[in-house]
Amino acid sequence: MASGVFITGTDTGVGKTHFSSLLVRALRSHGIDAVGVKPFCCGDRLDADQLHAASGGVLSPAEVNPVWLRVPASPYTASLVENRPLDVATAADTIKNLSGRHAFLVIEGVGGWRVPLTRELCMSQFASTLGFPVVLVAANRLGAINHTQLTLDSIRTSGAESFGVILNQPVSSSEDTATITNRAVLEDLLSVPILGEIAYQCTELPAAVLERVLPLTH
Repeated sequence: MASGVFITGTDTGVGKTHFSSLLVRALRSHGIDAVGVKPFCCGDRLDADQLHAASGGVLSPAEVNPVWLRVPASPYTASLVENRPLDVATAADTIKNLSGRHAFLVIEGVGGWRVPLTRELCMSQFASTLGFPVVLVAANRLGAINHTQLTLDSIRTSGAESFGVILNQPVSSSEDTATITNRAVLEDLLSVPILGEIAYQCTELPAAVLERVLPLTH
């Protein structure tokens, strides 16, 4: 069975796909058979397209993203609007199948850690059943300290393993006291490591970040 990592975020739009794609490309460039998976997409499929490209085209679009709802909302909301149940079983079966064919899976969640998939199931519960360690992506901006700690608390409560935090610098953010100091303050407060910082405009995963993540592949 493959090893892997589950990528979640403090919110939607914080850079999960950007980091996931950079990670898949970096691992593949080091000879590791890594592929990216986006079990659930809502709205457009651009996130899945990026992961498909990062994986070198070795997966079909349906393998990268087995469940696609067209309404841009949470999976539960989208399923209600589209009047069809969310096919959680297909997402889980696809991941199981890919774990038998590839060495390392980078699985990107939808939205944040507690986004509802169905009335009874949220993203955190689905992720916990996979058994992979979790990397949390946080946008490096005002509010990141609170959002990061709240999400890590929820990850611990769910019983999943928190591997570390990635700080992502949004394109629209300006350098201010919060963005300058967030990393140092979080390193002082958290019991999990800050794996590194990335920026939206970067096209390669920083070597220092890759070095921190490589132990997951062993």
